[in-house]
Amino acid sequence: MFNRFMKLGQKKASKPDANGGSVHSVHNRSSVANSDQQPVASSPAPVPVPFNPVIEDLPKFRDVYSSEKSNLFIRKTQLCCVLCDFTNNVKIREKEIKAKTLLELVEFIQTDSSKMNEQMQENLMRMISMNIFRCLPPASYENTGALPGGSDPEEDEPWLEPAWPHLQFVYELLLRYIVSCDRDIKTAKRYIDHTFVLKLIDLFNSEDPRERDYLKMVLHRIYGKFMVHRPYIRSAINNVFYRFIFETERHSGIGEFLEILGSIINGFALPMKEEHKLFLVRALLPLHKPKNMSWYHQQLSYCVIQFVEKDYKLADTVIRALLKFWPVTNCQKEVLFLGELEEILESTQLPEFRQIMLPMFRQIARCLNSSHFQVAERALFLWNNEHLVSLISQNRDVIFPIILEALEKNMHCHWNQAVHGLTANVRRMFMEMDAALYEECQKQFEDKDAKGEELEERRELKWKQLEAVAAQAGGDDVIMVN
Repeated sequence: MFNRFMKLGQKKASKPDANGGSVHSVHNRSSVANSDQQPVASSPAPVPVPFNPVIEDLPKFRDVYSSEKSNLFIRKTQLCCVLCDFTNNVKIREKEIKAKTLLELVEFIQTDSSKMNEQMQENLMRMISMNIFRCLPPASYENTGALPGGSDPEEDEPWLEPAWPHLQFVYELLLRYIVSCDRDIKTAKRYIDHTFVLKLIDLFNSEDPRERDYLKMVLHRIYGKFMVHRPYIRSAINNVFYRFIFETERHSGIGEFLEILGSIINGFALPMKEEHKLFLVRALLPLHKPKNMSWYHQQLSYCVIQFVEKDYKLADTVIRALLKFWPVTNCQKEVLFLGELEEILESTQLPEFRQIMLPMFRQIARCLNSSHFQVAERALFLWNNEHLVSLISQNRDVIFPIILEALEKNMHCHWNQAVHGLTANVRRMFMEMDAALYEECQKQFEDKDAKGEELEERRELKWKQLEAVAAQAGGDDVIMVN
């Protein structure tokens, strides 16, 4: 009986498998597995390079065969994915190796960009994204608590990115890749998408002017190469402007955005789209409002004048906006506004000039009487513009009475001798332009001035009478108390 049980147990242990064979012991199975893993005589498939970023010396491109350059390129991009800490002086050797590798990649794209396959482009863009897309450090005004517009970036030392020795090469790689992607634009669109563009626009808030210069060139190239991104880029820049104007008044890259837009506006087709006119009214013109407008006024003025030169009918809209945002206590901004106004008037035609001349020359008259001599001088310099003088001459019946009063006040009351001399020159120009009208306006001013003096005398007399009554009433109160 015992032998019978033993035979049954042996049969169960040797139960055949699904393929008709018997299941061997563990030792036998491993030997079979090893026998199955013998190499097969066939051509090996290309194996992707594993992502294992380590900073190490790699051979140069010129030292390897052409067939190996693709894998070497990928290994170099993976090496450059390692971020170095530039806040201390440790691992100097690794930083030097990465900088040298980035320079080699720049030279490779410059010479052999046509040989880049899709895998190489994918690794390149991953490396670029890992390096440039980062959290920016707190801005200087956040550390010092300074108010927006409280300092001049041209006078203060700008903050410089410590990792710039590497970032400069990374931006150069991105710029050269965009320039050289003409043959494979469809593949480039996979990596340079809306998300990538939006992250680039966020980086414009960097305080390092070198980084903003590269970002400006990169975004401008993207706008030119990828037509599908153009509306999105304009919309994203609009959103930055809206937040700057109505919320923060703090952004480091407004000037660079305006430089890009100046080139874009220059290429607008005529007749101009309504979308572009709305952009002028809603985004560009309100940029005159912030206190720190002087930081980017040159670029802003160029953009606005481009609109007026393309469509002179916009002059009325632009000048009315300038008058709306005209500064009251900021004399530096007032001088800038006067300069921009003169440039806009250069492109203004007579019909638009007549629509705006009354409020405009009332504001100019206030500038003529400004106690700040630079504002008064800049306003008087407007009469050196031949086109403006021609427009004034054709509408002198309306303009003379407004301006002549301000000129006479300057001659009698202004403290600055230079302003006196310029005022006399403008008066002489008016007399030569129309002597009869000048005398009539001067007579009106003298009559008005005489009436003003008479009113002032009456006012002083009334005050004296009130003081006498008050003194008498006070004396009566004293008598009553006693």
